[in-house]
Amino acid sequence: MNLSLIFDMDGTLFQTDKILELSLHDTFNHLRSQDKWNAETPIDKYREIMGVPLPKVWETLLPQYSIAEREQVDAFFLKSLIENINSGKGALYQNVLEVFKVLKENGYNIYIASNGLTEYLKAIVDYYGLDKWVTETFSIEQIDSLNKSDLVKIIIEKHSLSNAAVVGDRLSDFKAARDNGLVSIGCNFDFARKEELIQADMIINDFTELITIIPSLNKQLI
Repeated sequence: MNLSLIFDMDGTLFQTDKILELSLHDTFNHLRSQDKWNAETPIDKYREIMGVPLPKVWETLLPQYSIAEREQVDAFFLKSLIENINSGKGALYQNVLEVFKVLKENGYNIYIASNGLTEYLKAIVDYYGLDKWVTETFSIEQIDSLNKSDLVKIIIEKHSLSNAAVVGDRLSDFKAARDNGLVSIGCNFDFARKEELIQADMIINDFTELITIIPSLNKQLI
């Protein structure tokens, strides 16, 4: 059986930075208009924690806010992200669709496991037509623990996967692979950190490298 591939979304398939700054500025401008924020937009701080579930993002960026207030901020941010996706301001990484086409034609099943919210992921999948290649997309919203290892476990159990790899850019991806006995492939892209990448089983610097890595990996694991 061919290797199944479980991809992260932000910083792996989708160039989140193209809309991140726009949406973050939109959100904090909104807070400024309500006299709830009077400093610079904390973009750098957000980049440091990029990839964690959004509730943890707002807990970090807005520790003085109540849970209800953070939920309101989260809703505004999500709305801005989706508007920017649907207006074409985002982008997939170069060659994602071409590589997906090759992988699918060669019998590899593709899944997405993301810390992004369901509505956000659906906007990306719909805008770029990823359903043509992706068997199913899973959001961290589907599990109470907000732990990516648990999310990957759900995919393995639902689709009876016995031979799979996790492709991502952050520690949570590599840990999810390790916790589930899978191989991890680290993407050395925008949000990747060297100290986290060293925990991946292998590293790519360009998406097209998957075309050569995955078939050889598949032969090793069969």
